[in-house]
Amino acid sequence: MPIPNRIKPISRFSMREEVYNTLLMWIMEGELRPGEKLLDKELAEKMGVSRTPVREALRRLEDKGLVESSANRWTRVTDISIEEPEMIYPIIWTLEALAIGEASGNMTEADFDKMETANTLLEKALAQSEPVGASRADAQFHDVYIHRTNNPFLINILQDLKIRYRRVEVTYFEGSSLATDSVGEHRQILEALRSGDVLRSKSMIRSNWQSSLSRLQQMSGDPVNNN
Repeated sequence: MPIPNRIKPISRFSMREEVYNTLLMWIMEGELRPGEKLLDKELAEKMGVSRTPVREALRRLEDKGLVESSANRWTRVTDISIEEPEMIYPIIWTLEALAIGEASGNMTEADFDKMETANTLLEKALAQSEPVGASRADAQFHDVYIHRTNNPFLINILQDLKIRYRRVEVTYFEGSSLATDSVGEHRQILEALRSGDVLRSKSMIRSNWQSSLSRLQQMSGDPVNNN
């Protein structure tokens, strides 16, 4: 099992959360690939912790459907199927349209600048074939207006959903030149937000997610259905 080399020491104070968050990030960003076997002893040694917090983290990840196990045989990262984004994306674009409505009166020029910077980073990452960087930049773009809702319930629901979609997105950015279309779609979203056109902003958010799903389905050879 290859384990990422980039790991910082884990403090004893927040050991359980740090072990969990580290494994979660590795899975989300594709460093631990779908189907990859996970050995608690090897992970614990790499992180410099006991096997107990690793086992706890793996159980939490299994509860989220990111890890699966067979008793006393193996534990591995779950596979990604095309059915997963087809179920998740419509929920995300519906909730993000709601987020745009709640955030519109709270957004400042500094927020728009953050979104523009994130979109520039997305464009550069795609040009350099860096799927993880592209995924992070894409998340940063959307997170600006999501957090400006000041609605912790909406923020938490979207964050939980996006744990799953980030895995799909890294694979998608890794294999598709069509992902560059997202940059132009983001520019249109930003233009609508800056002009204060909430209805158009909501429409563009839905369109961005629907187009992303369509491109993903196009890569997989599945029929497109955004209804």
